[in-house]
Amino acid sequence: MPLASVALLLALALAGCDSGPDAKSSAADGPSVIAPGKPGDANRTLSAQEAAEQRADDDTPNAADVSYARMMITHHAQALRMTELVPDRARSADVKRLALRISAAQGPEIEAMKGWLTTHGKKSASGGHEHGAMPGMATESQLAELRAARGKAFDALFLTLMITHHEGALTMAGEVKAQGNNVQIEEMADDVIAQQTSEITRMRGMR
Repeated sequence: MPLASVALLLALALAGCDSGPDAKSSAADGPSVIAPGKPGDANRTLSAQEAAEQRADDDTPNAADVSYARMMITHHAQALRMTELVPDRARSADVKRLALRISAAQGPEIEAMKGWLTTHGKKSASGGHEHGAMPGMATESQLAELRAARGKAFDALFLTLMITHHEGALTMAGEVKAQGNNVQIEEMADDVIAQQTSEITRMRGMR
């Protein structure tokens, strides 16, 4: 074979190996994904790119989303019960302002989560097992102690319990961000993280 022909074949082979910008996409080059079909339908095999696009378009709530909304309603409701004790028992003006801030934020959040559940055809009530699994919740004996306290003692106990309560909410929000699928719930969790992280810092400075 003439040398020129060999050179031409080599150039064509090298050109064939140049996959171009599109082939560099991790989505296009990724492994295929088995997508479960609906009841009665067979599973489907999707390319990595198709799977990524479907995930971006489908934010159907999953069990983690629904459980988060139900539990956070109960979680917030206890925080409101605690803030209701503040006006008659707290001594610190900072604690009183903090309680107003918490109630002003968490009351509307409860209504938003109830509305989200209704929109998706879910009941708002959560089961007892969920209540027991919620991190940061004050026990009934702790709430009784808080109700009995006055002045500085109340302020100190309120801050201790509310910091723990907020930390529990951060745990729950982080879990649903990792396990949930619904964009609106993720946005609600982001709001909880931003708001309550700030309040934890403020409360620690008040102790």
